[in-house]
Amino acid sequence: MTASSYPVLPDGRLAAGVARLAVRHQGRYSVETVQRLIADSYQQLAANAHVSTHLVVLAERFAAERLDAMAHVESPTSERPRVLFVCSHNAGRSQMAAALLAHRAGDDVIVSSAGTHPSGAVDSHVVQALTESGIALDEVYPKPLTDEVVQAADIVITMGCGDACPVVPGHRYLDWPVPDPEGAPIAVVRSIRDGIDARITTLLDSLPGT
Repeated sequence: MTASSYPVLPDGRLAAGVARLAVRHQGRYSVETVQRLIADSYQQLAANAHVSTHLVVLAERFAAERLDAMAHVESPTSERPRVLFVCSHNAGRSQMAAALLAHRAGDDVIVSSAGTHPSGAVDSHVVQALTESGIALDEVYPKPLTDEVVQAADIVITMGCGDACPVVPGHRYLDWPVPDPEGAPIAVVRSIRDGIDARITTLLDSLPGT
């Protein structure tokens, strides 16, 4: 990516995000590396987003997750297991699984999710089903699968992404054959949620320190 291809935002908030992340990773990554990653994150999200109102904020969050994953791969500093959920659109199954695991495990597990072909927004019935379980999805958004996050994961759990699902030697893989909630009535989505939650219980029993 060249400097001229970086997204130009008149309010300067992209530059502010670069500055914040550069301070967080001072001594590890250069400002140029942070700028490249946050610009790439913005462009990847913009390719699928239905609205652009919060893209600057989401790009900073996405870039922060990628930078933290890169730092972990280069120099692991935490013994907490890292679990990555992957589905096709990152709008239903993987979002539910990540939210349920994060809710139940708290700070004991680092949880992330991604899609091989991300959608523009999280399914509204998925949001409703999780809200009914006391889980807020205020800050979640569909995002693409990136090499950094895959490399950093201890466990990759695939959920219907087929041949597009990542395979990295040395990682633990699980495949959960969970129905796709896209377009399903809320009663069906609740059933899918409960099925995923049962799988989360089994997963937690297998994770160290949880």
